[in-house]
Amino acid sequence: MTAVPEALDLARLQFAFTVSFHIVFPAVSIGLASFIAVLEGLWLKTRQQHYLDLCRFWTKAFALCFGMGVVSGVVMAYQFGTNWSGFSSFAGAVTGPLLTYEVMTAFFLEAGFLGIMLFGWNRVSPRAHFAATLCVAIGTLISTFWILASNSWMQTPQGYEIVDGRVVVLSWWEVIFNPSFPYRLAHMTIAAFVVSALVVAGTGAWHLLRGRRDPAVKTMFSMAMWLLLIFAPLQAFVGDLHGLNTREHQPAKLAAIEGLWETKTGGTPLNLFGWPDMEAETTRYALEIPHLGSLILTHSWDGEIRGLKEFPKDERPNVPLVFWSFRIMVGLGLAMIGAALAAVWLRRRGTLFTSRNFARAMLALSPTGFIALLAGWVTTEAGRQPWVVYGVMRTAHAMSPVSAQQVQVSLLILVLAYFLVFGTGVYYLLKTLRGGPVLPGDPSTASGHGHAPHDGHFGTQAAPAMSGLSGRMDTDRAHAT
Repeated sequence: MTAVPEALDLARLQFAFTVSFHIVFPAVSIGLASFIAVLEGLWLKTRQQHYLDLCRFWTKAFALCFGMGVVSGVVMAYQFGTNWSGFSSFAGAVTGPLLTYEVMTAFFLEAGFLGIMLFGWNRVSPRAHFAATLCVAIGTLISTFWILASNSWMQTPQGYEIVDGRVVVLSWWEVIFNPSFPYRLAHMTIAAFVVSALVVAGTGAWHLLRGRRDPAVKTMFSMAMWLLLIFAPLQAFVGDLHGLNTREHQPAKLAAIEGLWETKTGGTPLNLFGWPDMEAETTRYALEIPHLGSLILTHSWDGEIRGLKEFPKDERPNVPLVFWSFRIMVGLGLAMIGAALAAVWLRRRGTLFTSRNFARAMLALSPTGFIALLAGWVTTEAGRQPWVVYGVMRTAHAMSPVSAQQVQVSLLILVLAYFLVFGTGVYYLLKTLRGGPVLPGDPSTASGHGHAPHDGHFGTQAAPAMSGLSGRMDTDRAHAT
């Protein structure tokens, strides 16, 4: 059944709202889990106290993000049965098993070792605790693998046939390793590391501006800037490869990203800025650079790129939305690369930790990882419209037989609940980050952090803030993107 446009638009808005809320928490969890594992490994190797202090501090933030990711992921998943039953019926033979694999591998691994990671500081040996932390970090990456496999199949479906109006899998290898999967998996994983690096850098900048120069603050700020220097340029490289893949398999999306309406021979210009007009089928006020579009998108001087006019009007995405979301993502990515290079220059001058202007800049830049992440997902998801499974099933046909009023009520409830619940969670997270790692010589925490204790175990006190949170945590699913 095809839903009326109003109900369809509301259902799409509801899913976009819930997935946008959800994705930011797994992104932080993926990056922080690996960061915490590195910190704990450095502590085991060097026994320097500030590594352990940072490990325990960021574990609190990880626990909060993990818990909010669990809840938001469960709510989002329910919509496949409420608003998108047509899609579940059509493609459930693919998405159902892939999500099951995610639960059986990634989630069981995370849930099985999360308790040791959070509460095992004084109950298991340091090496056993480190092994648990590694398992949680590996679990977040495995989760990313399965979720991106499912979503990538919807972008570039292969390895199936349609029997009696439903998808039947012919090759799981082709389903999982579909053409866009390697690029999208790398792109999302790196994005999670960039998001986390900016959160850590922003937290370090906040405490540097408040006058803290202790080893813990300087270490986390320094490590975050090194991570940004590695992953921000790497993300640009992977994005270029992803663009070549998109040109081959989703040409209408690429044309919308570039605001190209005409297929030009002899070289395609790059539209830096402009305003795509879907009615007039042109990009107004375009600032063009000749041949640069061909050079970037085909790696040749005169490569040809298909314009939007080659596609029927009812198979074109929302061009202004895709055009500008992509530019927001790229623009912020360039700013991140610039910040990482500036940090290298400041290191050479010996002023990385004393430059207040740079600390202010990193504090302002810290939320841009989330903005770039969301802009990237808007580009990806809005760019494949009007298809829910690209070229196979239209979004309108995936809709449940629900009325606009029903979707309005559920959307209103979700908006109110999300801002109340997750607003409180984000407030507590920011409060935790403002507190910072323990100060050197703090008598209230000295006994609980274990300066390489002789009995081979950590200290004698658990982290009370994590205990209060995790005792209530619903560990169902953490990373459904």
